[in-house]
Amino acid sequence: MSKLLIQGPSRLKGEVRVHGAKNSTLPLMAASLLCDSTCVLHNCPVLSDVQTSEKILQHLGCHTERSGADVAIDPRGVEQSDIPEYLMREMRSSIVFLGAIISRMGRAELSFPGGCELGPRPIDLHLSALRKMGVEIQEDHGCLKCSAPEGLKGVNIAFSFPSVGATENVLLAACCAQGTTVITNAAREPEICDLAEFLNQCGANILGAGESTIVIEGSKPSWL
Repeated sequence: MSKLLIQGPSRLKGEVRVHGAKNSTLPLMAASLLCDSTCVLHNCPVLSDVQTSEKILQHLGCHTERSGADVAIDPRGVEQSDIPEYLMREMRSSIVFLGAIISRMGRAELSFPGGCELGPRPIDLHLSALRKMGVEIQEDHGCLKCSAPEGLKGVNIAFSFPSVGATENVLLAACCAQGTTVITNAAREPEICDLAEFLNQCGANILGAGESTIVIEGSKPSWL
C-alpha cells in the first residue's frame, strides 16, 4: 500500500489491550534464575524474543509454562551454564542472561549476540564491568567463557555512557556479590526500575533505580 486515505471527521471508539513491555519482560525472565521458587510474570507479550527467552531458560534447566499472558518460571532445576549459539543468534538482547547465569552458577559460556565478534561490540561495557567484579572472561572465536573462581565482589562501576543492557547485567550480578556495588552513570529507563523492583521483591537490596547512581547491597544467595 503506497498511501493511506483517511476520511473524517469521525469519532474514535473501541478498546485496545496493551501488553507488557518486552524490554522489561526479558530482564525479568533472566532475573528469575536468581530465585529459589517459582516466579509468575503477568501480562507478558507474545513475541519471538519472549519465546526465545523461554527456550534459553528451559535449556538451562528451568521449567516454564505459559497460560495466556502469564509465564511461570521454576528455576530450581537449573544445572546448565551455557547458552547454545543458535539461541544467542535468535535474540540480540540474550546477553542479559550473562549476569544472571554467573550469579547462579559461578560460570557461563555463550557466544556473542549475533555470533560475530568483528568490529566494535556493544557488549564491551558488560564485559569490563563483570571483570571488575571478579569474572574471568576468555574470548575465543566468538565464544565467551566466563568464570568467577573467587566469587563475585562488590565494586564501584562508572559507565562511559548509560547502557541499559550493561546496567541490567551488573544489577543481576551484584545482587549475589560479596559487598556493595555502586553504579554511576547508570541507565535510567523504565525497564531498569522494573528490574530493580522485581529483584527487591525477591529479596535484593537495591537503591536508586531510575537515577544516575544505583547502589546494590550484595547478599548470600538462598540456594547456597
